[in-house]
Amino acid sequence: MKIVFFIIACFFLLNSGLCQDTIHVWPGLVPGEKEPPHPAVVSDNHSGNVTRLTDVTDPVLEVFKPDSGMEKNISIIVCPGGAYKILAIDKEGYEIARWLNTLGITAYTLQYRVPDKQDGALQDIQRAIRLVRQTDPLKTIGVMGFSAGGSLSARAATLFDKKTYKPVDNADTLSCRPDFAVLIYPAYLDLGENHSLTPELVIGADTPPFFIFNTADDSYGNSSLVMTTALRDHKIPVELHVMPKGGHGYGLRKGKLAAETWPGLLKKWIDNEVK
Repeated sequence: MKIVFFIIACFFLLNSGLCQDTIHVWPGLVPGEKEPPHPAVVSDNHSGNVTRLTDVTDPVLEVFKPDSGMEKNISIIVCPGGAYKILAIDKEGYEIARWLNTLGITAYTLQYRVPDKQDGALQDIQRAIRLVRQTDPLKTIGVMGFSAGGSLSARAATLFDKKTYKPVDNADTLSCRPDFAVLIYPAYLDLGENHSLTPELVIGADTPPFFIFNTADDSYGNSSLVMTTALRDHKIPVELHVMPKGGHGYGLRKGKLAAETWPGLLKKWIDNEVK
């Protein structure tokens, strides 16, 4: 078994590319987990040239730093998608982090708990925000997610007053409110009656600004519209972009206009809106 875990660890080291460090989100027992923490399992499904992780019991943050001399005062926690069942760790994690580095942004890819552990995933991202805030106390800290990761980022940005776990150490004295949220083709935000806002999400005066991108032919596209409407109605700054075509799950890989468009729009938004 130790040999298997060693092979998995080597796989992550090779695939994370420019990852400089790995931070375990929980220093000991993971809240709500019944088995000891172990490395995530790499799925046999590599369709679409995507590396998928599952059976995440030991959430980690993988740190990607920009080149020396170009670092901005911004850190972003990146949440890959995968229907809360797997994590598309390269397409919606490492590749995004490396792109953020080109903007001078420090990126943290979050391996949150899957499969089907939404409560645990919220605990993971709340704790992750606190750890990044402890690491980068003077930086503006955002969350960014794709599909289910967009759902998780929206939950982090609206449920930061919800206490989801018992404090572990000094990091848990810090706020878990992100300074901004970026949702790229988010899902599961319209689970209310008649496809209204998911009841769990609580938008108030302290909800941070949002950037949202989607396409009209995305089967989850209503999530973006519903979330934007709710933010607008509460006078929370939000920028929404909707393109006609692109579907779902394109990341920033070449070949789809949507994938080649949102990065430029987000860069402009960050330059103008994120301080």
